[in-house]
Amino acid sequence: MANVSSKFAGQNVFAKSFYLAVRALVVFLCRTYLRLGVSGSNNIPLNGAFILAPTHRSTVDIPIASAVTRRRMRFMGKDSLWKVKTIGSIFSALGAFPVTRGSADLEALKRCISVLQSGEPLVMFPEGTRRMGSEVVDLFDGAAYISIKTGLPIVPVGIAGSEQVMQTGSKMIWPKRCYAVVGKPIFPNQIDGKRASREEIASLTQQIQVSLQQLFNDADARIKKR
Repeated sequence: MANVSSKFAGQNVFAKSFYLAVRALVVFLCRTYLRLGVSGSNNIPLNGAFILAPTHRSTVDIPIASAVTRRRMRFMGKDSLWKVKTIGSIFSALGAFPVTRGSADLEALKRCISVLQSGEPLVMFPEGTRRMGSEVVDLFDGAAYISIKTGLPIVPVGIAGSEQVMQTGSKMIWPKRCYAVVGKPIFPNQIDGKRASREEIASLTQQIQVSLQQLFNDADARIKKR
């Protein structure tokens, strides 16, 4: 048992070290190539689990999300990425975990809750998929549901400029300015262990939407001023 525990601890230390090394490179590229600006990082909890909820306009929102905090973030990834053991190990070390594509949403939500209950912060895009334009609408309820289920806060992040960096369907990354504004944590109402109603989940989702819209507008305004 001691050998197994030592091996697990060693793997965990390696994963965190590898993540920090890759993150340092990612942040350097974001700061220089994309001229990424970040404000509000002080709103991110220094300890404990939480849900980081950014707006989503481009694939580069993923590395930008990791650039707003030094903490190791966890991301969902389609399970096919883990078919090759070596590649899967790299994704795992970078904080990703597999979710079966096309499976019931409940399975993905359970995996997310498991990650949070282990004390690690999780990235969830409330818009679900990449959107276009400056309007934040039609959010999915997943982030709100998990927040209420676990009692953990949601940290909203407005990311502007990424849509011009890498447009949907394009493989080209253009050196356009990006800015990320981190908002104050949004805490779910205490429901004393009772099952959250649809109204409570919808209400929290609405709070997230309003906050993300304000943060996105703020980030977009900062880009235009630079």
